[in-house]
Amino acid sequence: MRVSKFPLVFGFPLILGACAAAVPGIYTEPKAGFANISSQVTPAIGKRTAFAETQAENEALKKQVHAMVHRKTISADTAVQVALLNNKGLQASYANVGLSAAEAWQQSTPENPIVAIGILGIGAPELGAYRAIEGLIRSNVLDATTRKQRTAIADANFRQAQLSAVNDTLALANQTRKAWVDAVAAFEAVSYLRRAKATSDAGSELAMRLGETGALNKAGQAREQAFNAELAGQLAQARLNATRSKEQLTRLMGLWGTEVDYYVPDALPALPRSVGRVTDIEAKALRNRVDLRVAKLGLEAQAKAFGLTDQTRIISDLEFIAGFEAEREVEDGETETVTTPQVEVEFAIPIYDTGKARMRKAELSYLQAANVLAERAVNVRSEARGAEASYHAAYKIARHYRDVLVPLRTTVEEEGLLSYNGMITNTFELLTDVREKLGASLEAANAKREFYMAQADLTAAIYGGGDGGGAGGEGATLAAGGGAGH
Repeated sequence: MRVSKFPLVFGFPLILGACAAAVPGIYTEPKAGFANISSQVTPAIGKRTAFAETQAENEALKKQVHAMVHRKTISADTAVQVALLNNKGLQASYANVGLSAAEAWQQSTPENPIVAIGILGIGAPELGAYRAIEGLIRSNVLDATTRKQRTAIADANFRQAQLSAVNDTLALANQTRKAWVDAVAAFEAVSYLRRAKATSDAGSELAMRLGETGALNKAGQAREQAFNAELAGQLAQARLNATRSKEQLTRLMGLWGTEVDYYVPDALPALPRSVGRVTDIEAKALRNRVDLRVAKLGLEAQAKAFGLTDQTRIISDLEFIAGFEAEREVEDGETETVTTPQVEVEFAIPIYDTGKARMRKAELSYLQAANVLAERAVNVRSEARGAEASYHAAYKIARHYRDVLVPLRTTVEEEGLLSYNGMITNTFELLTDVREKLGASLEAANAKREFYMAQADLTAAIYGGGDGGGAGGEGATLAAGGGAGH
């Protein structure tokens, strides 16, 4: 009868592990969670993304990127697409999703039992090789009983990691689109300042010649030369800003080596004829914002963690140990083996730590997550309203410069040229009109830049990724503006 107890003694720890359900395939499949990320990114920004795990996949993406940018003038949409395929920081974010899937996989798997075998009395002369053998198998009971809760927490973290990766993708798309706008606007400013500098050079040269003839005093000469010198400094600064802006775009697209040999247009696209209102923008933002969904999953994870803490408040570690001891004895010249089963249970006695402190920490962590979610919801509403207001205001301002100020300055310049031809206006007055018209054009270009920035922010406010998140989905496509680019 003694021997018949051994299967039960050794089998009980194994039975605990066998109670675990099979590991879900969503944790073990290749590129776990990435399909869900891609399915949420494409509807929001109309671009695809990729997760490269092998050298062959990286090489394939590299060829695609090369075909899109090498010695080509790229649009905003192309820049965003390249960034989503080539940015290594984004690839690291996708790898983090895989790490969370592996963690959920591990939590779904029973803890391995620990087996210990000991041999006592080695080399005993009267018994031969040994006196006794002791075998033990150890299994954590709490691991089996709390696996469901721990797996639920890991699953919530896995889903949260996916949404965080979606938000990172939207953030990169938005940053890249705005960097493209910045770069193009910077080169557009350079073109206007270059034209202004050419006009100023002509005025400075004329002032110098008139000064040599005595027709213009030194103050007049210095005034024209000072303006020309100031404009030269502004042009140099504008060129530096354009170089920096393009380099920022290059970083976001993850380009290096020969791939940096690309161009951006000379000017931003013309303003659209009109912009419409976004109905129920707050509701759309609350429904679509990825960062809000991340906060909701954070609250869910804290709720599950709170339940696990409550379940293990008194006993935080419980282990079942089963085994046997086989001892050999010599009696009347014959060797007899006596086998004794052993069963032990190990747990910590909650004398000092009764679990109240852990419960308090769990309660406050849940309260913290709830308040973070509530604050996020308030901020999302405000950001949506503010983004829409900025979008329409920026459009009105840009349209004002385009339709009112620039035409007026153009009229002044044209009338001044007629007066000059009629010997009514002197040369310096004509140059002043030209410079003021170029200044108005520069202000109009900057207002146009602000509009396209606000357009990107509006979609980021709806989908997420603003201020380091979100990308444009409802805004007009920014195509290459014209010229060979820079």
